[in-house]
Amino acid sequence: MKMITSFHSRIPVVNRLIQVLTNPVYLMSALALLFLLYMVAFPIGQILLESFQEDARSDGTGFTIQNWLNVFSGSISQSIFYRPLMHSLSIGLSVSVLSFLLGGGLAWLVMRTDFRYKKSVTMLAIIPYMLPSWVMAFAWMSVFKNDRIGGGQGLFYSLFQISPPDWLAYGFVPIVLTMTLNYFTFFFLLLSVALGAVNASLEESARILGASSARTIRKITLPLIIPAISSAFILTFSKSLGSFSVPAFLGLPTKYYTIATMLHSSIQNRMVSEAYVLCIVLLMVCALLIFFNQKAVGKRKSFATITGKDSRKHLYSLKRWRRPLTWIVLGGMGAVSAVPLVVLTLQTFMMTNSQFSFDNFTLHFWLGESNPAIASGEVGVLKNDALFSAIGNSLKISFVAASIAALMGIVFGYIISKRRNRFDGRSIEQLSYLPYLIPGIAFSAIYLSMFATPSWLLPGLYGTLTLIILICVVNELPIATRSGASTMHQIGGELEEAAYVQGASWFRRFSKILLPLSKKTLFSVFLLLFISVIKELDLIILLITPENNTLPTLMFKYAESGFQQYANALMLIIVVIILITYYIASKLGKIDFTKGIGG
Repeated sequence: MKMITSFHSRIPVVNRLIQVLTNPVYLMSALALLFLLYMVAFPIGQILLESFQEDARSDGTGFTIQNWLNVFSGSISQSIFYRPLMHSLSIGLSVSVLSFLLGGGLAWLVMRTDFRYKKSVTMLAIIPYMLPSWVMAFAWMSVFKNDRIGGGQGLFYSLFQISPPDWLAYGFVPIVLTMTLNYFTFFFLLLSVALGAVNASLEESARILGASSARTIRKITLPLIIPAISSAFILTFSKSLGSFSVPAFLGLPTKYYTIATMLHSSIQNRMVSEAYVLCIVLLMVCALLIFFNQKAVGKRKSFATITGKDSRKHLYSLKRWRRPLTWIVLGGMGAVSAVPLVVLTLQTFMMTNSQFSFDNFTLHFWLGESNPAIASGEVGVLKNDALFSAIGNSLKISFVAASIAALMGIVFGYIISKRRNRFDGRSIEQLSYLPYLIPGIAFSAIYLSMFATPSWLLPGLYGTLTLIILICVVNELPIATRSGASTMHQIGGELEEAAYVQGASWFRRFSKILLPLSKKTLFSVFLLLFISVIKELDLIILLITPENNTLPTLMFKYAESGFQQYANALMLIIVVIILITYYIASKLGKIDFTKGIGG
């Protein structure tokens, strides 16, 4: 009797095991967790261990804390750590605050006032996201460059015969301003959605009780959108903290280092262990910011603003300020979007940099033959074989990485929707978001450590396009997974269940039902990721070799050599590719990134 009872008690366990082994969701969940642990969690642990290892400059290869002591209290700690850290923190905080004022102000005008031409302003605000962050840096140099650092004067001197001071040409001020003009889009997009969800009845109640418009905004509206503000702040702060390209172009000429540029410089100077310590510091700063943000937001019991009641929106009247504000904003946004491209385009036709005159006009930097007297004999970019190799690499990396990441996002989203409130579903959702919080230059250093040489299941991929594609896929998973999960939550489970009853395999259900229903999301995410990858510099700068240059890295090398016209020409080629891709995709896929924003 005991044997029979024991046998029957094991049946549910056996059935459960069979169900786990035959259900593809469990298998996919396990594979997804292994991938994320291997490509996201393990690299962070690996670089932490590497920071405690003796490097090639030492006789041994054992455990040591000397690398940390060198960074925090060594003779070079001021120059390698404390000063760059202060620069990075001041830049990150300043960019975040200015982006909040600019992006938040625009979002309020578009969503909560009777401001005119809202669609036009929304589109102009999205354009900076589509352009590389260093476009503004190049434009700034073209206008405010002086002859005390880096050669010829810029447009400002040509117009006013006044040489800009060093603090205006390079360093903190131009870095903060140019990054703000690129990153304010995060605040604009996130706060537009949040402001659109605020129920007007709350504000109307405050006004009935005698509160002024300013007090209503300060006491009602702003507190309700704190989660959106904090999310945009974290995104902007982490992006600006880990940004390499803008501080490199505008800071290095005056030896104004940030943690990101110092990390790159340390690796270039074979101070690899110290670079890993700086990488961990970047991660810790971002982690602390997220921790304090969660504590601050968590103190409030509720931010709910969407209910079953009427959610009519009250639009504040701008009155006599409506017309002037409209033209000021349109003019300013148009200038931010168009003027940099116009200035940089003109620069590519100037034989002598920043001399805007007809007798200085030339096509040499586009079509010229080799001339030792010009740019050390470099041919025009359209006659340079390196250009076409870089275009091929950029398109290959962008297309493959965007395709893989978009498809993985749909699969991960499916797992998250099916395994919601389960350990594996929550873990996949959280791990897939982690790369978005790791600064690009730090993420690049992690993968350089992992794949420089073969070791324990890790092949040596350094110097290959495979490594660049891999890091781009992992880096773009947060956007792809969030979009995929959102789409899968919207697809009713009864569709898949009906196909299952009819005997359709999981692969057939996924390919014939789920993929067609999520086709528009897949296409939209692919476009966003393609644009993001093709303009990427910070993430791959440490992984590039002369054989696998991309357009951004080739442009960076031209800029480092002082060949600004060539760098500007490559930058315009990148912008043209992005705009052509966006136009074709928006026509074929009927994609409108402004839909639902601005009204």
